[in-house]
Amino acid sequence: MTEEFHQVSQDQRRALLDILGVDLAALGRRERAALEALSEEVIALREEAARLRAELAEAELLADNDALCPVFNRRAFEREVRREIALAGRFRTPLSLIFIDLDHFKKVNDVFGHAAGDDVLLRISDILLKNTRETDIVGRLGGDEFGIVLAQASHADSLAKASQLALLIDQLIVCDGEDEAAPKVHIGASCGVAEWREGQGADTLVALADQDMFAQKARRKTGRPLHA
Repeated sequence: MTEEFHQVSQDQRRALLDILGVDLAALGRRERAALEALSEEVIALREEAARLRAELAEAELLADNDALCPVFNRRAFEREVRREIALAGRFRTPLSLIFIDLDHFKKVNDVFGHAAGDDVLLRISDILLKNTRETDIVGRLGGDEFGIVLAQASHADSLAKASQLALLIDQLIVCDGEDEAAPKVHIGASCGVAEWREGQGADTLVALADQDMFAQKARRKTGRPLHA
């Protein structure tokens, strides 16, 4: 193992000296030893820099991800909203945001415990990721709230997507598989949609989608048509 590592180091050192155009054979013993030591130090520094870059990339990924779900956390989501707004303004393309709030989520935690609640959030994340485009941005905004940024999607298309997601989430039922007599909780979702207008910032867009979500939640409770 030691000989193999030494051989690799020798190859790396030789390659670096070749790039620098250094002819070791033309140098004296001291100069050659000094250059070899310097080249090994340069190689070690390059490897350390590569390791640090990889660790930084991993740290940035962890900082962007929600602690539970495989989606953006709120901070990263809002950053991406700002980025998409800048692109939409520059290229004059449509942009919409869907704000999703789960129904009866507290009841899941109360009846089945927080582990079951975490499982519901993971299932919701899976539904959102599987039914949106790779270019769409999905984030957990806190608790049982999620957001989706739909770039280059018309308002009508965004309303249709919100309706599709709501129908899929409405099909989720949490129950005790070992006790058929135990209560069941039907998970639902109220989805608000806001279309970006020139001059609006990320906070405004999220707030408008949030307001529309509350309007849709009220409609769901009264049985009125959604987005009427």
